[in-house]
Amino acid sequence: YRGKDQRLKIELDLIEIVNGTTKKFKLKDDVVCEHCHGSGSEDGQVSTCPTCNGSGYVVRTQQGIFGLMQSQSVCPECHGEGKVIKNKCHICHGEGIKQGETIVEVNFPAGLSEGMVLTLEGKGGAGRRNGVNGDLQIIIKERPHETLVRDGNDLVYNLLLSLPQAILGDTMEVPTVDGKAKITIEPGTQPGTILRLKGKGVPEVQGYRNNRGDEIINISIYIPETLSKDEKEFFQKMRKSDNVSPSESVSIDRMPSTAVSRKPLYLAIRIENDTRGISSGRISFTTPNT
Repeated sequence: YRGKDQRLKIELDLIEIVNGTTKKFKLKDDVVCEHCHGSGSEDGQVSTCPTCNGSGYVVRTQQGIFGLMQSQSVCPECHGEGKVIKNKCHICHGEGIKQGETIVEVNFPAGLSEGMVLTLEGKGGAGRRNGVNGDLQIIIKERPHETLVRDGNDLVYNLLLSLPQAILGDTMEVPTVDGKAKITIEPGTQPGTILRLKGKGVPEVQGYRNNRGDEIINISIYIPETLSKDEKEFFQKMRKSDNVSPSESVSIDRMPSTAVSRKPLYLAIRIENDTRGISSGRISFTTPNT
């Protein structure tokens, strides 16, 4: 018998995704009966089925129009097990399992994304009468960041500059997943200019920890909607200056397409139990065929 599979949806924030994290979960599921140790027998005695003689199936012979015909079916006495329990466990009633709780410790690798699935082999429900345990599937949900937008392995930050900052230049701090970073705004920065902070993005889920994407800073410039009298007079004078007329030599970088292919990635984790009943796992990766 194989135990039931379980599915669990876990939400991770951007910092946990970039750095990886470890979490523990308490799950309600079928567990092995401690009284009979999963055998289903009160005294531990299991007998060979007298109906099928341990084969798990029975053969019936019938007279047909073409002669004798034989049919094979699952034994109705032992249900294919080949063994029967005469004295059933009073706790699990011969099932070998009961409702209980298990603790699962999962190491989430860096670089996971929305929709990815981690499969923990053998961490689902326990199988009847010492059968095979089911699996636990963990579906990844990504919690949006307040200021950073994920685009594949890159992170995008939209920076809004004032008109004086764009014209005169400035030094300012921008948020990253590793903390604040200082950037320099060159004088005459144009709207749509893109700055790139190397290695400040999300790592590849199957790659090396230092193989990270970039943080892309997309610069916009705020144009005032209302001006005072003095400000209007200032800009009226500026209109006659050749320095404020658009130049054909100015090239504006454009943002790349933000369309991201979110191909599900399936991960298999081999679970090992310690003496406290806490489970940890080793992770392998598989990508489904499309």
